[in-house]
Amino acid sequence: MNQATKTKKKFKPLDTVKFGVLLLFGCLLMAPFAWMVSVGFDRTANITMPFPPKLIPDEPSPFNFNIVFENGRLLQSYLNSAIVTVSSVCITVTSSLLAGYAFSKGQFKGKKILFIIVLGTLMIPMEPRLIPLYQLFNTFGLLNTFWPLILPPLVNGMLIFLSKQYFDQLPNTLREAAQIDGAGEFKTFFRVFMPLAGPISATMIILAFIWSWNDFMWPLVVLNNQDLHTVPLYLASFSLENGTSLGGLTMALATVSILPIVVLYLFLQRYIIQSIALSGLKGE
Repeated sequence: MNQATKTKKKFKPLDTVKFGVLLLFGCLLMAPFAWMVSVGFDRTANITMPFPPKLIPDEPSPFNFNIVFENGRLLQSYLNSAIVTVSSVCITVTSSLLAGYAFSKGQFKGKKILFIIVLGTLMIPMEPRLIPLYQLFNTFGLLNTFWPLILPPLVNGMLIFLSKQYFDQLPNTLREAAQIDGAGEFKTFFRVFMPLAGPISATMIILAFIWSWNDFMWPLVVLNNQDLHTVPLYLASFSLENGTSLGGLTMALATVSILPIVVLYLFLQRYIIQSIALSGLKGE
């Protein structure tokens, strides 16, 4: 009886409305993605794009995906994106965790001003930085290499802010206890705080991965050699060469291009939710 009463209390009419609205917006957000996958399985879309859009094509076929996976240029662009993204994520996440720990637990002169400057970088979009960055890498002769794509995210204001917020939630007594045992700052960070930073690390990895994997403008500026093109550049060049024709192949390419992000998110989603709750970024 008591259990039944509790169950009735959990399902309030207002909650039902909230879930209904969330479900509606979720379906609206997923609709373009579902349509992209559907067209990718539609072989006739290479002749004319289906209109009105259908969730399930009339004659589903893996033809477009078979062509995509046999495409050598796509595989090369996948390899290029993997090299750039993995290198960039490792460097960005490591440096951001170290900086966040320093801003959270460290005591040094000018800490607040320096942190405000780091936060200020969030207000500067990428466009004004294109020319100075281009000239810098041109001076060092690094254009048409992967270095311009790997090095700039070394200082990432958003990730530094996230890691600082997370480390603020961890008690200072951990650091004090480690130092009493004779541990230095690096040993305290890697032995004590890093094992506790799994959730925020997962969030930072997925964010850095998405930013690097989907980046289009900066690689377009610094990479002229087609052999070095990343997945977004190859997808754009394929669309420009074929226009609205071969729509099925284009959608199949687009579907394949986002698969690494989807797989990574599915593996790390549990940690992402934990980090949002612990870092105080939830909307409550």
